[in-house]
Amino acid sequence: MTQTTSSTTGLTSDRLLEAYRIMRTIREFEERVHAEFATGDIPGFVHLYAGEEASAAGVCMHLDDRDAIASTHRGHGHCIAKGVDPTGMMAEIYGKITGTCRGKGGSMHIADLSKGMLGANGIVGGGPPLICGTALAAKFAGQGGVGVAFFGDGASNQGTTLEALNLAAVWNLPAVFVAENNGYAETTSSTWSVASDNIADRAAAFGMPGVIVDGFDFFAVHEAAGEAISRARAGGGPTLIEMKFTRYYGHFEGDQQKYRADEVAQAREHLDCLLRFRTTVTGDGRVSAQALDAVDADVAALIDEAVAKAKADPKPGDDDLTTDVYITY
Repeated sequence: MTQTTSSTTGLTSDRLLEAYRIMRTIREFEERVHAEFATGDIPGFVHLYAGEEASAAGVCMHLDDRDAIASTHRGHGHCIAKGVDPTGMMAEIYGKITGTCRGKGGSMHIADLSKGMLGANGIVGGGPPLICGTALAAKFAGQGGVGVAFFGDGASNQGTTLEALNLAAVWNLPAVFVAENNGYAETTSSTWSVASDNIADRAAAFGMPGVIVDGFDFFAVHEAAGEAISRARAGGGPTLIEMKFTRYYGHFEGDQQKYRADEVAQAREHLDCLLRFRTTVTGDGRVSAQALDAVDADVAALIDEAVAKAKADPKPGDDDLTTDVYITY
């Protein structure tokens, strides 16, 4: 097991702006969904990814159309980072026919196979076995494709996850398993629900590398993910990466979070991935504050338009009830 430290090398100013745009889009999307959910207009459950943006961005910036990802119930950030349209996502969350899944999936089940996004998943530990399938297909295709499974600290204790880690190692699959340890499985602290101090320590049992990363640090995430994905593409097999950070909101919208103290306020002030990113890239002169401000304005306008469109778009009608149920091969 290794611990990755931050490195800013190898990223051009354009790539840095791309990284910032992805993280800012996730943050703005989630903050706006948080506000809109409080109005009562959004149906179903919502689980927000705010605070964890560096993980999705740092991993998915290494991926392309050959690659597939599997997500969790907290999947908005993974979707955006893999290239799913935020406007379609917002419509999906509002349950509209123009949504990414025609309003039938909602927040927890957004998927876009055209982008290699297999879907957010309400089944804890449901993603890792799926990625073994896509990684096996990629291995046979021989085009360098990789499968990436994001899962939480709660899912790290699920048999499906452990079986997937073992299978990926036995079959030497081009797979990367990203454990997003935000400190809680719903309301249960990982400090006593996970037997070992680090989820990444379990990698040794499966004969694969295990890496611990500061999940608030985009550059550390980007470096660790790059090494794991390059290794997988080259036939070196799977890697387990553990991101350590915290989520800014509750397990779900409406969670009163009585199990937490002031950790969120401390994280927002001292650890926030967007603030740290801005400080780093403006401090070394590679990106100007004005360029980052322009991204902020563009993203804010995008989310405003997405919300307005989602509210105005129609819901699925009676004729849509029996569509999208079966697929014809």
